[in-house]
Amino acid sequence: MITINKIHKSYVTGQNSLHVLKGIDLNIEAGEMISIMGASGSGKSTLLNILGILDNFDSGAYYLNGLKIDRLTERKAAQLRNKMLGFVFQSFNLVSFKNAMENVALPLYYQDVPRKKRNMIAMEYLERMGLKDWAHHLPNEMSGGQKQRVAIARALIGKPKVILADEPTGALDSTTSLEVMDLLHEINATGITVIIVTHELDIAKRTGKTIRITDGNITEIIKN
Repeated sequence: MITINKIHKSYVTGQNSLHVLKGIDLNIEAGEMISIMGASGSGKSTLLNILGILDNFDSGAYYLNGLKIDRLTERKAAQLRNKMLGFVFQSFNLVSFKNAMENVALPLYYQDVPRKKRNMIAMEYLERMGLKDWAHHLPNEMSGGQKQRVAIARALIGKPKVILADEPTGALDSTTSLEVMDLLHEINATGITVIIVTHELDIAKRTGKTIRITDGNITEIIKN
């Protein structure tokens, strides 16, 4: 599903250059559920952004479902993200002035699905998340756990092959964190590949494999 070879990434600010990823090699099979761990600044979020086609890399090769990802136009990158990938973030990234149904339906708007149809599909996904009664509530009217469920429904509505989750439990209490992880396990059981960046060891242990990154290098791969 995902293969990266010798990926390097540096950021240049003024006269300074920061070498963030230093020749990363990684292979993730379809249907795997893995976690990526590392200290702040280790490169884990940069790696996730590259996997999510949100950031470019300087050298190396990246293959997503057999397709080589290399210097795509923003339009082509957006099309691939919309078709192949779903995103879940620590801060939920919901649109504050749209209700739950409208937030979930948003990816279908970019696929030119008519409004009535996309809202109907969004309602189906909210029902799967146990949030049908919250469809017309704004994000500021919902708990953290409810907002993350809305975000997960939004990530799923485009029927992605890969879910990329950046600290998905970071803003949640321990009980709600376990509920979100149960939900991600259910999603993974349908065959969707799930990649989670986390700093929480108990969350990482609930994935099939943990990738540890230190100073821009993969230093350990642990089967859980």
